[in-house]
Amino acid sequence: MLRVTVLGSLAAVEPSAWDALAGDHPFLRHGFLHGVEATHCLEPQGWYSQHLAVYDGDTLCGALPLYIRDNSYGEFVFDWSWAEAYERGGARYYPKLVSAIPFSPVTGPRLLVAPGRQDRAAITNLLLETALAAVEDNQLSSWHCLFPEEDELPAHDEAGLARRLGCQYHWFNHDYRDFDHFLADLNSKKRKQIKRERRIVAEHDVAIEVLTGAEITAEHWSVFHRFYCSTFERKWGEPRLTEAFFQSLEQRLPGSAVLIMARAGTRYVAGAFGLKSGSVLYGRHWGCNAQFDNLHFELCYYQTIAYCIEHGLAKLDAGAQGEHKLARGFIPVNTWSTHWIREPGFRRAVGDFLKRERQAMEQHVHTLSAHVAFKAE
Repeated sequence: MLRVTVLGSLAAVEPSAWDALAGDHPFLRHGFLHGVEATHCLEPQGWYSQHLAVYDGDTLCGALPLYIRDNSYGEFVFDWSWAEAYERGGARYYPKLVSAIPFSPVTGPRLLVAPGRQDRAAITNLLLETALAAVEDNQLSSWHCLFPEEDELPAHDEAGLARRLGCQYHWFNHDYRDFDHFLADLNSKKRKQIKRERRIVAEHDVAIEVLTGAEITAEHWSVFHRFYCSTFERKWGEPRLTEAFFQSLEQRLPGSAVLIMARAGTRYVAGAFGLKSGSVLYGRHWGCNAQFDNLHFELCYYQTIAYCIEHGLAKLDAGAQGEHKLARGFIPVNTWSTHWIREPGFRRAVGDFLKRERQAMEQHVHTLSAHVAFKAE
């Protein structure tokens, strides 16, 4: 008999039991999700854990990452205009329910089911039904599932959620031998541009260090966190991730962290942070305390591409936004979110908007695809 439990903290779940559902996706693993919770990244930013866990007897067999939100920061699927319109109509948009990876616009499974379960559909439906019931029972405005995998969308459709199409830019490894082999796939103009950008960085006499896992010391994390905070404060306001989060990463996600640091003389001046699975490098955050032309491109794109090639990773997911990535060997890919609004009239209005927006986004992606850096076939 399947039963659902609401988890106010992932401390209530054995890490190995949760990770059996999450696989090797670093952002879904217990170490990340409990890590942001335990190192005080969530509640100050308005994320309150309400994860759903499905048990078969005493065995965890399904789960849905779920949070109550009192704002929309750190989600990367923008619904601020919905909130404004909802509240102009006299209702409260917040709190709402969100299934997402906090502060991380990375696609991955959201309806987690233990491998080999014959009742996968039943577990999936139970998770969907429970999330929707939570919106109704608690008089919340809505439930939003952000960056689910595409093969989960039919189940969301059947449950009545509306799809929203987005776009990111990812780099794919076509069995490249080295960085020059990758460059050879690009058209002449873009190839020369990248070589010029890398040459300018080399002329700055900046040393690059690529560190992974246990190679990253407490001092490295401390320096990088200062860069991250400084850059975040200049651009977006209050930083999301605490130093304690970074310092605990190797313990929580052994071998997953990749830190690329730039040093001018004896001092570090910039850094880029990512996490890796067995096949994907997820570039996440950048920070600096000095300005060097093209250093951001070098650390966040060219060094990470080189890392993927050297280590046989299939893809680089460098995060949200950034059409400038097209000129550097990335291609546009679809991303998805799904949405359910409790108030029927507003739900219909959002559904109509999303249909029109999707047509425009499909045309946008088609147009972008004509401007990739690769040679014309």
